Amino acid sequence: MTTRTVLLAAGYMATIPAANLLITHIGPLPVGFGLMAPAGVYMAALALVLRDLLQEAAGWRWSLVAVLAGTALSVFVSPALALASGAAFLLSELADLAVYTPLRQRGMVVAVFASGVVGLVVDSLVFLWLAFGSLDFLAGQVLGKTWMTLAAIVLLLLIRLVRLVRTRPAVAS
Repeated sequence: MTTRTVLLAAGYMATIPAANLLITHIGPLPVGFGLMAPAGVYMAALALVLRDLLQEAAGWRWSLVAVLAGTALSVFVSPALALASGAAFLLSELADLAVYTPLRQRGMVVAVFASGVVGLVVDSLVFLWLAFGSLDFLAGQVLGKTWMTLAAIVLLLLIRLVRLVRTRPAVAS
């Protein structure tokens, strides 16, 4: 396993405890258009993107191991959030994995976007219902996670562009 893969796995598994700490200590944040979402919204979205990148680097089996490990890490947060985040994390990441894997053949950007959308909706529905018994923050959760997914896609496109420029043969004048 490469250093890059280890860093992706560690970063990925840290996102859910980090999201829960933000929810516990910060509370709701504005995400745009007058909508609010629990403060962990951006970390949860980052988890979806990092899982895709981890699968690229190490394969779906290692990605699945990281999903299970990340779910287990949720026990280190408040008991009320542990069940909600663990269930949401596990179900949304498995949904993300199920969508990303077959779509990857059509291109990474398409796969990241589609799997991210599916994952963020599943995560939002499960987490909000279990943690708060309400879907009041659903629109804000989905919007906040969509912002993060779009930012990740822009970053992936920029990385692809830089790699393309670096590997392009120099033109003789």
